[in-house]
Amino acid sequence: QVQLIQSGGGVVQAGGSLRLSCAASTVTSEEYPMAWFRQFPGQEREFVAYISRSGGKTEYGEPVKGRFTISRANAKSTVYLQMNSLKPEDTAVYYCAADSVGYVAASYSSTDLFNYWGRGTQVTVSS
Repeated sequence: QVQLIQSGGGVVQAGGSLRLSCAASTVTSEEYPMAWFRQFPGQEREFVAYISRSGGKTEYGEPVKGRFTISRANAKSTVYLQMNSLKPEDTAVYYCAADSVGYVAASYSSTDLFNYWGRGTQVTVSS
């Protein structure tokens, strides 16, 4: 069983920065591959970023490449999403997700690869 506790988010002006955190609580203290997705009203969740168990592999969605950075602090079982140069179109509910199965895939952009989810946090970017 994995619990994902999200923090961060809020309201920021365009061009500003925010950092999201996702703390994972696991029965075995095992580290899992994790990701961030976001959801716009009335739409499916969109892939934002992925990080492997060790942090050695990352993947980003095209809309955020060069602006967002995913990282992890395994000693704290926490994954971060640093969001810079924010745009109004980044406004969404952001979810962190964990993969306890250990899928191996060419891309980790599918929600199907993650079986635990945080409750979501709102990010609003004003113009």
